[in-house]
Amino acid sequence: MVFLRRHQLARLSEAGWTAVLARPWDRHARDCLTHWATHRLPLVVTRQSIDAAANGWIALGLPSPARWEKRRLALQVPRAAVLGLDEFPRLAEIQGLLPPSARRAVSDLGDELDACHAAARVFGSYGWQAISGLDHVRPDSDLDMCLAVDGAAHGDAVTRALQSFGTTRPRLDGELVFGDGAAVAWREWAAWRAGRTRAVMVKRMDGVTLQRDTAWCQRVALPELDE
Repeated sequence: MVFLRRHQLARLSEAGWTAVLARPWDRHARDCLTHWATHRLPLVVTRQSIDAAANGWIALGLPSPARWEKRRLALQVPRAAVLGLDEFPRLAEIQGLLPPSARRAVSDLGDELDACHAAARVFGSYGWQAISGLDHVRPDSDLDMCLAVDGAAHGDAVTRALQSFGTTRPRLDGELVFGDGAAVAWREWAAWRAGRTRAVMVKRMDGVTLQRDTAWCQRVALPELDE
């Protein structure tokens, strides 16, 4: 049994890539996917439809770099095509990609998050550039993070650390990810907890719901996926 969550990375087998490339892609998509297959780069787990999951398929995505027009490619593969699951880089691992003027502030933020016992993984443009070495980051790119939290109080502490970030560029974005993989944009969480909104949007593998209390985010086990 393996866990399946949004923002996980999936590495395909050789047979999996062969099947993907056999599909009728246009030239730009095929060039991008061929590069990914040749270099054995990962794809990202996206929202799963009930029908796809029931039939043994996994939905994956690839936000291509600038050389392939930053298109978002979507595909489905059978579970057997996935060799394994991986994670985006940690915050400390993308420091060299940041503007020099932001590195001290991001390092300080990392210390704050460590003090909160919150593991920060960087997805989005910075995460993909760290993985692929290609041109994903632009001057206006946000710093997108997944932050694992354990309940509402922990989410509040992590949000306070994020709000203390000492520079406006790059802009911080991303999600608090709770025990069952349910995720909330951290800025929306902050507004909700401050009473500026009545409900918060919660993203899960199979869809989105609005929640008005915190019962949903208490510690629970992750759902499992058959291998």
